[in-house]
Amino acid sequence: MPRRLFKRYMPDPERLKEHRSLRFLGKLLHEPNLWHLHRHSVSRAMALGLFAAFIPLPMQMLLAASLAVLCRANLPIAVGLVWLTNPITMPPVFYCTYQLGSWLLQTPAINLPDSLSWEWIGTELNALWQPFLLGSVITGLLAGALGYCATMTFWRCWVRHAWHKRQQARRAKQP
Repeated sequence: MPRRLFKRYMPDPERLKEHRSLRFLGKLLHEPNLWHLHRHSVSRAMALGLFAAFIPLPMQMLLAASLAVLCRANLPIAVGLVWLTNPITMPPVFYCTYQLGSWLLQTPAINLPDSLSWEWIGTELNALWQPFLLGSVITGLLAGALGYCATMTFWRCWVRHAWHKRQQARRAKQP
């Protein structure tokens, strides 16, 4: 069952409740639905975690944790998915979100200079932020929706397959 697959890789809930970066959530962390592994909580966590991963904020994990608490999604999965955009993957991902935003706003995309400087960023920030933010939000929403649908579908197929397997085993045992 998918539950076993997720449990194998999830950290201990008691350790996470004591983590200093999640202390701001206080007693909200003791909500049992944040730690359950069922189809709906995992699917919501996939959607929220993927959405938060594409939002260009300095502390995306706090956004994912807050959204997981509000929506009663699985907290460790939502927070863990934020690391899809890590320091290595962030530049190409955010460049693509900027390109998408530029295309949607029908503005010419600004080419990156050979060497980035704070001076260049300061002068171009006014033209960059709107396409970048729009592309990030759109990509986050699409990735979240896709993650939700894919998880629901995968979970249902897995359960259906396991059910058919049990039915075949029962039939094989009957004389």
